[in-house]
Parts: sequence; C-alpha cells; structure tokens
Amino acid sequence: MLFHSSKVSVIGAGSVGASMAYAMLIRESAREVVLYDVNAAKATAEVLDLAHGTSFTGSSSITGGDDIALTENSDVIVITAGAKQNPGQTRLELAGVNFSILSSLIPELLKRSPEAIFLLVTNPCDVLATAALRMTGLPANRVFSSGTVLDSSRLRWLLGDKLGVSTSSVHALIVGEHGDSEFALWSQASIGPVPLATWIDEFGSKLSRTDLDELALSVKNAAYKVIEGKGATNYAIGLSGARIVEAIIRDENAILPVSSVLTDYRGVDGIAMSVPTVVNRNGAYRTIEVPMDASEQLLFEASASQIAHSLANLAI
Repeated sequence: MLFHSSKVSVIGAGSVGASMAYAMLIRESAREVVLYDVNAAKATAEVLDLAHGTSFTGSSSITGGDDIALTENSDVIVITAGAKQNPGQTRLELAGVNFSILSSLIPELLKRSPEAIFLLVTNPCDVLATAALRMTGLPANRVFSSGTVLDSSRLRWLLGDKLGVSTSSVHALIVGEHGDSEFALWSQASIGPVPLATWIDEFGSKLSRTDLDELALSVKNAAYKVIEGKGATNYAIGLSGARIVEAIIRDENAILPVSSVLTDYRGVDGIAMSVPTVVNRNGAYRTIEVPMDASEQLLFEASASQIAHSLANLAI
C-alpha cells in the first residue's frame, strides 16, 4: 500500500544509501524518494541509474543531488552518511568521525523538515542515536536508529537454514547494542508456536547450548565477514532500512527491534539500545517490555555499559 503524499530523503549516496533507495523504489516504500549527497556527481549518477529503471517498478519517483533543500518537507529522513567500517574496525571506533558528520547535517535537515522522523542507519548507531537526541532535543520516538533489525534478520535466516524451516516461521531477536555486545534473546525465541528450547528437528535432536552460541557468534561477526570480502555491507541493510520506513509511512504498529533512547527499561535510562518497539507514523512509538532470564539481564546491562562508555569518550 503506497501513501501518495509520502516523502523519504536518504542522506548519503554511498553503498548503503543507494541500496536503500533502490530497495524503497522496488518495494514502493514511499511515493517520493530523494537521494542527497555532498558529492554532486555521485548523487546525480545514482539517481539517474535508479530513475532509468522506474518503468519496471511502481509509481515511486527518485530525485536528488547536492542541494539539501531537496529534502524539504520530508516525512522520514534516513541518515546513512558517515565513514564506512573498515576490515578489523569495530563500530564503536567510528563514533568520533561520524558524530561530527551528524552534527553538521541534522540541524540543516531539521530546519527544512521540522516534523520529520529521523532514522539513523550509520554506525555506531546506538551511540549516534543517543547523541542525535541530545543534540536536537526532539522526543525519543522521532530520532532513533535501525538498531538490530538487520542482526535479527541474520539470526532468523541462520536458524531457519539450520533447522530447515522458513525464515518467516522463525521468531527470534537480537537485542542490546548493534555491535560487539549484542546478544540473542534465546529465552523468548520460537519456531512457529514452539519455544526454541523445546524444538525437536526431524531427526529427534534439539539445539545444544554450543549450537546457540555458535549461531549468535555468526550473527555478531556477519558484518565483519561481508566487509572483509567486499568492503561494505549494503543490500541487507538497505532492505531492512526500507522495512522500517514502511512501518512508519504506513502507520503499521509493527514490532521491530529498533534502537531508541530508553526510559527506565530494565534498569537502563537515557541510552539508545535495541529492544522490541512499536513502530508507526509517530516513529519509535512505544518500547515493549520483554522478559529476560538472569543471564540475559546481565548481558543487557553489560551492553548498556559499553554504549555509555563510548558516549563518555565523545563527551556528549
């Protein structure tokens, strides 16, 4: 269902921004897609390449360039601009340089689209979502990041592949930081209506703790593996970002593990972390209290400490 008045601006025409614009055109996530970048030649080339294929897509349009005024009156602004993650580099090591980029962009974007929802798809996304909220003074529902939506998709794909079931029948989440301290919420995972802890495969076997640990580690290292082989992750994050935009534009009340600044959530306050969240036309509308076992609670607190430490280093 395409909302005729919807406008989404993607900031940054790099591999992630271009992939997200491509995904939104194909999925008809919004009526109008704008791709902005300070590099005029790159933005123009990407827009032309995308526009040339619009006879094969729906009614969505694509425009863009290096004039930030093109983003005016956007419903959603997706920020992908930032330094890319290099092989061996952690997401948190990107914090300083990408915070500087964010600081220069957001005030100008907010001036032109004062009612927009801001979705951050740049790393370290939890740190930057927290910083952006403090910078703008906007409510937490209007400034948040893609969080562990992609990580959770990776987990579901791995579980489905291992167990021989459709990814759509796997219900499992990665929560916490989108980064090295993230963890799988195994206590709440299920395959169809069956709790994962009691799932028995066609050979009569259950997943062992070692199996679960290996799956969680594969998810955590997935981006590093892709970056090592091709230099960047782009297609899957583009699709997951488009999915979040759709939940906003279509007022879906979809529950997605986006990262917004939490208020007294299981002992965490004032820091953006990924937890199940109702996403609708108001943005990250409401976080959902999710049960955690004792070990998961400790991991959640440790993840919060990791993000807080990075924020302290940025002095914001």
